Amino acid sequence: MGKLIDGKWTSGDAVAPTNDKGEFERADSGFRGWLTRDGEPGPDGQKGWRAEPGRYRLYVSLACPWAHRTLVVRALKQLEDLIPVTVVGPVMGEHGWSFAETYGGTGEPLYGLDHLHQLYTRARPEMTGKVTVPVLWDEHERTIVSNESADILRMLSTAFDDLGAVAGDFYPAELRGEIDAVNERVYPGLNNGVYRAGFATKQAAYEKAAREVFATLDWLEARLNGREWLAGGQLTEADIRTFTTLVRFDPVYHGHFKCNWRRLVDYPRLSDFAARIAALPGVASTIDLHHIKTHYYRSHPDINPTGIVPIGPADGLVGAAEGG
Repeated sequence: MGKLIDGKWTSGDAVAPTNDKGEFERADSGFRGWLTRDGEPGPDGQKGWRAEPGRYRLYVSLACPWAHRTLVVRALKQLEDLIPVTVVGPVMGEHGWSFAETYGGTGEPLYGLDHLHQLYTRARPEMTGKVTVPVLWDEHERTIVSNESADILRMLSTAFDDLGAVAGDFYPAELRGEIDAVNERVYPGLNNGVYRAGFATKQAAYEKAAREVFATLDWLEARLNGREWLAGGQLTEADIRTFTTLVRFDPVYHGHFKCNWRRLVDYPRLSDFAARIAALPGVASTIDLHHIKTHYYRSHPDINPTGIVPIGPADGLVGAAEGG
């Protein structure tokens, strides 16, 4: 759909760029600062920001599974009063993510912007790169702390614990090896795997990605035999990162991305696992299937040129969660 080049929006490039093998390649995140309790640098020496109430804002799409991770942690940590949220409209058009007030979009309350790329150039006027969600925005310095969802998830897990957040670290030190091992399997095979299948432009690339998706689902189903969570005996980021893909599987990835070998409801342990997370306090309110389906079926004209949004599925994990 487009990207920033030297601070100017350029439309026309593919929403999902592929290589010469027809394989989807995801762009790297451009902002990698770190929010901490005391403003100290991040774990890899990233610039640190001090956690303060009312200073930061999340910009998200309710459709995006990467942004959804951050909303789930925000809900579980009860950070709603500390970190407000701005929701983009569901449809990506010529100018990328917009602040349209439709299907759950909130508009842009701080600066009256029309498109997310305008926020990026406020942070970095000569920005070159993709414009993605989520964005963790510093209202005091008027800049982006981070647009990497995996990092934001970990920041929100601990940074506000001295400011009234609910206790609980979703990346505890004693489980990091196990969590990392699960993430290293789930990210390429499932989280990004559904996109590699859906955006593939050659048959071999599609089939390779789709088979990896179901191999990963099979692996997860087996891993949940006799256990409640994927890593250790508690809810961790490995569960949250898996959950946001599972929520979208039957409504979107099964049909729109051609991941149709099986459905989530054909995996009883995974279905129960996803339902357990959806039932945790605050999590159901982060799920908006109307927003989700509107985004996918109306933002990818190469895949769905008519823009028709399907009415189903009628059952499954969140069949009744038609918000917006």
